[in-house]
Amino acid sequence: MKGLAECRPIFHSEADFQHALAWHIKESMPSCEVRLEWKPPLEDSWHIDIWLPTFATAIELKYPTRAPFDICHNGERFKLEKHPSPRARYSFVKDIGRIERMVAECDDVEHGFAVLLTNRKSLWKAPRPDWQGTYDAEFRLHEGRKLSSELSWRPGSANLKNKRRKYPIRLQNTYSIQWSDFSSFYVHENSRFRYLAVEVGK
Repeated sequence: MKGLAECRPIFHSEADFQHALAWHIKESMPSCEVRLEWKPPLEDSWHIDIWLPTFATAIELKYPTRAPFDICHNGERFKLEKHPSPRARYSFVKDIGRIERMVAECDDVEHGFAVLLTNRKSLWKAPRPDWQGTYDAEFRLHEGRKLSSELSWRPGSANLKNKRRKYPIRLQNTYSIQWSDFSSFYVHENSRFRYLAVEVGK
């Protein structure tokens, strides 16, 4: 991610992020095979953002952004959309669970990474004192948080009515949340980008 930030400090979308990271991996390790949107041989499977068969590694990416953000960088305009924080938290934790399942059940995957890149500071900053009473408390991703066991929405959350996000997520291991800086443009309050990378292994 540090090497990627030097050449691509910002992306238009998650698909742009996916393509740029895959390209950077290939350039950095020419002998590494890289696949996009790979579907593991599992029942009721899904497509993985990046698969590195050479290293038996799966990578899932998330790029939730905050608006307003509209700048020109190296002559290219970047205007980012707004993605709600609760959904971003749930989706990232779900990616960790997916990779755990692949590592446990798929011979082609020995370990993986769930990576979240964002300019939404609400995802990494320390929450308010009453944060444990929020609907998405169990999915919070602030610095120092630990994710483990079964995580679910609190009663009353509108997400419980959404068929894609209503189910609890069960994690087999415990993961410590540690954020790292990615890039900053010093234009306005939404110009700092940080990333969270969680490694999953056997």
